[in-house]
Amino acid sequence: MEGTSRADGRNPNQLRPFSCTGNPLNRAHGSARWAQGDTVVLAAVYGPKPGTRKGENPEKACIEVVWKPKTGQIGRQERVYEMTLKRTLQSICMLTVHPNTTTSVVLQVVGDDGSLLPCAINASCAALAFAGIPLKHLAVAIGCGVMENGGVILDTNMAEEQQLKSFAHLVFPSSRKLVDSKEPKQKDVEFERGLITSISHGVMSEDDYLNCIERGVAASSRISDFMRKTLQKEAASVAA
Repeated sequence: MEGTSRADGRNPNQLRPFSCTGNPLNRAHGSARWAQGDTVVLAAVYGPKPGTRKGENPEKACIEVVWKPKTGQIGRQERVYEMTLKRTLQSICMLTVHPNTTTSVVLQVVGDDGSLLPCAINASCAALAFAGIPLKHLAVAIGCGVMENGGVILDTNMAEEQQLKSFAHLVFPSSRKLVDSKEPKQKDVEFERGLITSISHGVMSEDDYLNCIERGVAASSRISDFMRKTLQKEAASVAA
C-alpha cells in the first residue's frame, strides 16, 4: 500500500500542499486563511468581549463558534462541526486567564474538497494564536481514511471520501512553543503527545483506528512545523 498512487498522484502518506495566511481580515482581532489543496477555510477571532453566554461558567472564558458554509443555510452537519470545534478549542485555550468573557471564532468555508473539519480546526488554531488568545498549546488536525482494502490514506479529498470504508478526523497537541524561543528544543520532544479530539465514521476495526492514529501522529508533526514557522514569520514581521 505504501507505494500505491492515488488518483491525484499522491502516495498514501502524502499531504496536499497547505498554506496559511496570517491576519487577512483587518477588523478581526486575529484571523487566518488555511488551505489544504482546494479545501480553504477562513477563520476570524473576535474578543475577548465582556460577559459569557447564557449557561456558561462566568468564572471561565467562553468560546463561541459560528460556522458559515460556502453556500446555503447552516444544517445539521454544520452544527456538529460547531460543537466539535467549540470543545476542541476550549480544551486548548486558557479559560481562566480572562474569566467572564466571550471569544467568538467565525469560520467561513471558501472551498471544500475534502478533510473540511481538520482544515477548519487548523485555521481556528492559527487565528487564535494570531489574535493573542492565551493557549495551553496549539492543536493540529488531520483526516485519515480507511479504504476498502484496509489501506490508510492521509488528508483525503472529496472524491476519496466518497469511496472510503471509514474515516477519522484526529486532533493532536502541537508543541508548547507558539513561536521560536531560546528554550532547548528537547522540551518539544518531551511534550507528551496525545489525542485532543477524535471523530470516526463508518466501519473501523481497532487495528484500523490505531493505524490511523500512528499515521496521524507523523502527519501532525509536519503540520505543527509548518504552523510554527508561519507564526514565527508573522511575529517577526510585526516586530519589524
